[in-house]
Amino acid sequence: MASGTVNARIRPEASWVRVYVWQLPVRLAHWILVGCLVVLSFTGIYIHNPFIVAVSDRSWVMGTMRFIHVMSGFVLISALIWRFYWFFAGNRWARWDQFVPFTKERRSAMKNMMEYYGFLRWWPAPQVGHNPLAGAAYCAVFGLLIIEILTGLALFDNILGNRVLHSFIGWLTLLINLQYLRMIHFGIMFLFGAFLIHHVYSAILISKEERSGLMDSIFTGYKYISPARLSREGVGERVERH
Repeated sequence: MASGTVNARIRPEASWVRVYVWQLPVRLAHWILVGCLVVLSFTGIYIHNPFIVAVSDRSWVMGTMRFIHVMSGFVLISALIWRFYWFFAGNRWARWDQFVPFTKERRSAMKNMMEYYGFLRWWPAPQVGHNPLAGAAYCAVFGLLIIEILTGLALFDNILGNRVLHSFIGWLTLLINLQYLRMIHFGIMFLFGAFLIHHVYSAILISKEERSGLMDSIFTGYKYISPARLSREGVGERVERH
């Protein structure tokens, strides 16, 4: 009896609707940001502590790593600006209000998710888009990305000596010593690494619990949602099917 109850709880019903949740620009921004952070972390670790030995006097490993690091940084800035644009131009699940729990329902759902991760609740609170706790975590990640970008530009300005860049970011080195900026820039990288581990773990966990196609959705854009959940969010399946 108990087993049957559990299976009924987590198994998607035949009536569940295939909903186009994550638009292509949102998915592209996600994967570009992931790729940039991986490349930036690898090259950043090398810049901090060179671990590749050059075998030729013509090798310029450090210069190559710095070039890749700087170019990846500018790609990351572009992807982040693109994602910020879709906070306003995207569908209802890509918008900024999905990341800040303004409504009573989303605050309640955040509390439910905290209870779930605290082993006080058996099941996660089902959501069409991001659950509110994840949305709040992504806000923190976006904040760290902005800090990482500003400190990185300040460090780059110290080397490049470009007047335009200096007029934009030069104020930061007046507020914070350059060595502290390096430490902040390097330290935040480890926070991204910790977030990545938890993000992958929680995405797999929630995907298995909800059986909504969460892991597939970041590639396809589609999730499977119950009509009742769509109705509670005021969404008609005729409108949201793609």
